[in-house]
Amino acid sequence: MRIDADLQDAVDEELELELDDSRLDSIIGSELNLEPQKTMDRQLYFKELLRLQGELVKLQDWVQHDKLKVVVLFEGRDSAGKGGVIKRITQRLNPRVCRIAALPAPSERERSQWYFQRYVSHLPAGGEIVLFDRSWYNRAGVERVMGFCTEEECEEFYRSVPDFERMLVRSGIILIKYWFSITDEEQQFRFMMRIHDPLKQWKLSPMDVQSRSRWEDYTRAKEAMLSRTHIPEAPWWVVEAVDKKKARLNCISHLLTQIPYQAVHHEPVALPDRVYHPDYHRNPIPPEMFVPARYG
Repeated sequence: MRIDADLQDAVDEELELELDDSRLDSIIGSELNLEPQKTMDRQLYFKELLRLQGELVKLQDWVQHDKLKVVVLFEGRDSAGKGGVIKRITQRLNPRVCRIAALPAPSERERSQWYFQRYVSHLPAGGEIVLFDRSWYNRAGVERVMGFCTEEECEEFYRSVPDFERMLVRSGIILIKYWFSITDEEQQFRFMMRIHDPLKQWKLSPMDVQSRSRWEDYTRAKEAMLSRTHIPEAPWWVVEAVDKKKARLNCISHLLTQIPYQAVHHEPVALPDRVYHPDYHRNPIPPEMFVPARYG
C-alpha cells in the first residue's frame, strides 16, 4: 500500500543515518585490533527512536501552544556524539520551531564584545526551541585549553555564567545542559574513523587533532567547568556516550522529562475540493528543463 511505503520512507531516512554512522566500524576496528562494540538490538533501537521522535513532535506542539522558550546546550569532547543526537532530535521537527545554533569562531568585532553577546542573539522567542551545538562554555573548554583566552578571562567567565544563566531562567527560558562523556579509547577510535572515511574527514579539524594530545588538559577543564557551573537553576546532566544508540535514546528520553507537556488538540484537517477552471490549460514544460532521470 502507498501509505505503508510512505511510513517506510521515514524508517529508511533514519536507517540512512545509522548506516552512515557504522559504515567503516568493522574496517577501522580490525585495523586497531578492537572487538566489535556490543550495542542494543537494532530493531528495538529504531522502534524506541521513532516513538521518542513522536513524543518530540508533541513537545514541539506544546512549546508553540504555550509560547515556551527552550534552550538546550550540548557540550562534550570532540567526537562525543553531540551532532548525532541533535540530528535525531531535529529530524522530524519543524525547523522554524526547533533550530540549531552552531556558531563559528568569533570575528574580530565579536572578540571585542561582551563575551555572552553573540550567544544572546540566538536565544529563542516564545514558541521556539534552540539547540546549541557548543555554547558559551567554549570559554571554559577549548578556549582555556588552547590558550585563546587568559586565565583572568576564564575566571571572569566562571563568576559571570551562574548569574547569566539565572537571569535567563528568571526571564522564562527553560535551560537544559548536557555533557556527553566518552572514554579516551573511544575518542581515538572515532578520530581514526574520520581519518579513514572521506565522507567524515570534514569533521576532523586541526583543533580536533590537537585535542588528542591534550586529553588530560581537557579533563581538568571539564571537571572545573562542571563543578563551578552546576547550579540548581541550570544543572548539568552527563550522558554516557560510548554507545551512540543508547546515548541518543537516553538523552532524548531525559529531555522529554524536563519539560512538562501534553498533547495539543488540533481540529481535523479537511482538504477542500479541487477547483477546476475550464478556460485554464496547463502549458507543457520544455524537455531541456527536466533533470535527467538517471534513476528513473
